[in-house]
Amino acid sequence: MQEQEERDETRKTKILLSIIAILLAIIVMIAIFYIRSTHPRTQAKKEATEIAKKYAHLETVDHFYWFTRKDTYFSVTGKDNKGEELAVIIPKSGDKVTVLNQKDGVEEGHIRQIIETDYKEKNIQKISLGLYNDKPTWEVVTKSDDGLLSYYLLSFANAEEIMIIKNV
Repeated sequence: MQEQEERDETRKTKILLSIIAILLAIIVMIAIFYIRSTHPRTQAKKEATEIAKKYAHLETVDHFYWFTRKDTYFSVTGKDNKGEELAVIIPKSGDKVTVLNQKDGVEEGHIRQIIETDYKEKNIQKISLGLYNDKPTWEVVTKSDDGLLSYYLLSFANAEEIMIIKNV
């Protein structure tokens, strides 16, 4: 009888240890997947920040944007060594960096407000800053209740509508 209880106890311990090992393996796999999936964005942000510090003398970085239309751009916003708020747009190639004074354009918060108020979009998925047809442009991606995406391209200078692609 006692021998049976010891076997049952040993069996329960083995099962419990197996479950713990499986759960740990799942947690490790999720962590590895997360790190690998975010690495390109982290690397792009790091490189864009270095370029922005070099070309625009940014001392602080507030936001990082990844903009992809015809071409890919990485943008950062922040303050330079004089305290001015700047936006720095960097093509993926690293050539021809564009430095903009944020006071000369529309900031992200105002773009968000325009999309929510004027276009009646509530579910904003992403806002990014880049160049479209060589002009500084905000891209806003929204998602409908049906799961369809809409893309709004608005001018950085005055929030003028450049293009809208709805229900993709």
